[in-house]
Amino acid sequence: MKIQFISLSSGSSGNCYYVGLDTGDAAGSYGILIDAGIPVRTIRQSLQDVGIPFERVEAVFVTHDHADHIKSLGTLGERCRLPIYATRETHVGINHNYVTTHKLTSCMRYVKKNVPLAFRQFTITPFEVPHDATDAVGYCVEVMGRTFVFATDVGHITSEASAYIDRANYLVIEANYDA
Repeated sequence: MKIQFISLSSGSSGNCYYVGLDTGDAAGSYGILIDAGIPVRTIRQSLQDVGIPFERVEAVFVTHDHADHIKSLGTLGERCRLPIYATRETHVGINHNYVTTHKLTSCMRYVKKNVPLAFRQFTITPFEVPHDATDAVGYCVEVMGRTFVFATDVGHITSEASAYIDRANYLVIEANYDA
């Protein structure tokens, strides 16, 4: 069994990351997306380009409600039937965002900051990050003894974010200007 990590897109034109487990058996392999700010077609093609079937994606975890992080959530959640995890406040922001053409209803799942969530073999903990979005979070993703930390659009590093960053074997950090 091996861990797979792919940055499908990063930057103001769209953010989307894949973390998965390849069990060597197609039926047992699966993964999650962190954010989905690029078209579903691009997600499918980018995964296919590295030999990962789109059908392995089992959930999406959302950091915040800006367009470059949520562009495809409506389609992924309501049409592809993937659960979309975010804080309650972020879900409200997602459904009020102009890019959300398919409003989220049945696919919404809620996370709470600093409360670990077991998702198959993953332990995923959202934590607060400073950003000018509705209830922005980063994610600490633990799997098979490895820790991935995603802190996107961070205005500055808080002591809470630093504590998660310190645990990371792999770190995705995206900074923005914060006076």
